[in-house]
Formats: sequence, structure tokens, C-alpha cells
Amino acid sequence: MKKYFVFVCLLISVKGFSQSIDSLDFKIGQMLMVGYASTEIKEDNATIKDIETGKVGGILLFEKNINPNNSYVKLKQLTWTLQHHAPVPLFVAIDQEGGKVNRLKEKYGFPKSVSAAYLGKVASLDSTQFYAEMSASTLAGLGFNVNFAPVVDLSINKSNPIIARADRAYSDNPDTVALHAAKVIDAHRKFNIVTVLKHFPGHGSSHSDTHLGIADVTDYWQSKEVTPYDSLLKNGEIDAIMTAHIVNKKLDPLGLPGTLSKKVVTGLLRDSLHYDGVVFSDDMQMHAITKHYGLEKSIKLSLQAGVDVLIFSNNIQGSENRTVDTVHDIIKKLIKNGDLTEERINESYQRIMKLKRTRIETE
Repeated sequence: MKKYFVFVCLLISVKGFSQSIDSLDFKIGQMLMVGYASTEIKEDNATIKDIETGKVGGILLFEKNINPNNSYVKLKQLTWTLQHHAPVPLFVAIDQEGGKVNRLKEKYGFPKSVSAAYLGKVASLDSTQFYAEMSASTLAGLGFNVNFAPVVDLSINKSNPIIARADRAYSDNPDTVALHAAKVIDAHRKFNIVTVLKHFPGHGSSHSDTHLGIADVTDYWQSKEVTPYDSLLKNGEIDAIMTAHIVNKKLDPLGLPGTLSKKVVTGLLRDSLHYDGVVFSDDMQMHAITKHYGLEKSIKLSLQAGVDVLIFSNNIQGSENRTVDTVHDIIKKLIKNGDLTEERINESYQRIMKLKRTRIETE
């Protein structure tokens, strides 16, 4: 049974929360996804307080959040507690692609996963569906409702350190990638898990890793890298999309990373491909962003570009810890200064709430 927002009420009455769902702070909160620091559940935890007061709309968990003892139960307790404190359902997210990007490892008692590259070589859509359903059912049981998968990047550069060499791409053929991705999406939908395609507009031709710095694909990117998004969108298979931090001057002559580029997010994705769903940023603490753009500038450009949910994972080595209050203050300052409008915030808020209302099932 779906328990959801009572939109006829202007106030949500939960412990510690008396903020209007129409307030600017609440709307900004829905646009923020943050990491959680540990495996421990403490009621006075700052992140739990941010959730409780509506300052955060999503949580991203990593392997560091998995207790090595009694892993399933402990992780379920963590997601349940986080969700229990939310005035409206949280996005509770994880990167569970399979293969090397696999948080729920066998050593913790979770089912075996395989890589996209393996499934592409096997070339059996039934196998892809089998492993996807196994992952999705596990995620649902644990209390997750968002999986940052499948990867629909094309394996164009076989030496790509973050895609091809990590076995994260199904193929260099866009039609093959779309077929496998559709099976993954359908399997997750059976269990009410939102899938997030990544990394738009294509990371498969890159020669470097955006976790470490700028990845410029201007000389390597091919237009077919957008084809999986186009075909999946036309078939109604897309729940949400994640941007890439790659630089592509073919698409943005200014050389802004995709996440910060209005030409990429609004011009290509929304206007040309006619996508009007939720766009997640890749982690805003990756060094392709933090080494070249300040926090305020990166927030301003990404929101002007059309990104809906900003991710601050606090999981990148050497990255500065971003407090929720700081990000809220920056966004409100940008609105006050005229760099952003409340209408722009409302656009993202409506997309986010629509996705939560229609795709997430809660008890």
C-alpha cells in the first residue's frame, strides 16, 4: 500500500518538523542528497537532524555504512531509521551496478553480482534480467529505493580507467547497451526501485577519471553515446538520469563539465531529447569539480544548467566536508542575488516530488 504526501495539508506534523512543504528551505532540502558518516544510528546525529527538519531529501550509502557483523539487519535498521525521521519519503540510494561497483558484497552475506562487461559478453538478456532482479529484490528488502545504475556509457575507449577497464559498460554498441539497460530498469521497477542512468552525455570515450580531475572528451566523444538515452526515453524506460563531469567542447564551447553546462543538461537533454524527469548530479565533491570550481560557483552553474538533485557524498578522499546548512545558505544567497529564481527551484521540486509520488512505495 502506498503511503504518501498529503498535499492538501500545508504543514507536515512529525517529530521535530513544523515547516511548510511550500517553504523555500523545504524545497531546497528536497534537492540535496548527502552521504551518511558511519554504520551507527544516533538520534542526535547531524544528518538525522537535517532529515528531520526537511533540509535533506536523499541519502546515499556506501560500503562504509555496512556493518561487517549481522550486515543485512544492521543496514536495514539504518535505512529504516533514516526513513522514519523523514517528513516525506527520502531517496535512499546506493551504487549497486555489480562487478567492481558493488557495495553489497558477498563477504557481507549478500548475493553475488556480476559486471556489465561480463553480461555484455555473455549476451544473454535473461542473464541480465536474472542478476538485476536479484540485486533489486535485495535492495528493496534493505530499504533502498534508488539505484545509481545501470551504466549506459559505451565502451568506446578500451583503456578508459573508470568505465571500460572497470568493466562497467555492456558494449560499445548503443543498441546492445539499451537492450541490457531496459532489462535492468524493468527488473528494478518490479520492486519499486528507481534506476538512474549514467553518465550523461557519455563517459565511455574518456581517457581519464573525473574522480581525480578534468576529463576532456572533446576529441574522442561520439554522438552515438547519446543513443541509449534517446531509445530508452522513447520507450518510456527512464526513471532518472545522472550527469557526467566530463568536458565536451563539441557540446559546450565554454568547456564547462556536463554537470555544470546548461547546453548539455537543458539544451541537449531537455530540449533536444525532450526529457523532463529528474536529473541527479554526479558527486559534487569529485575532483573534476572541486579542483576547478568553488562550492558556490559549482552550485550556481549546476542549478542554472537544470540539475535537480545535488549529491554531496562526503566519500571522496581529500574532499572538504560540505555541511547542509552551507549549501542551503549558498542557494538562498543565489536567489537573493538574482543568480537563481524561486521558479527554477520550483521546477526541480515538482520533478522530484512527482518521482517520489509515482515511483516510490513505502509502508
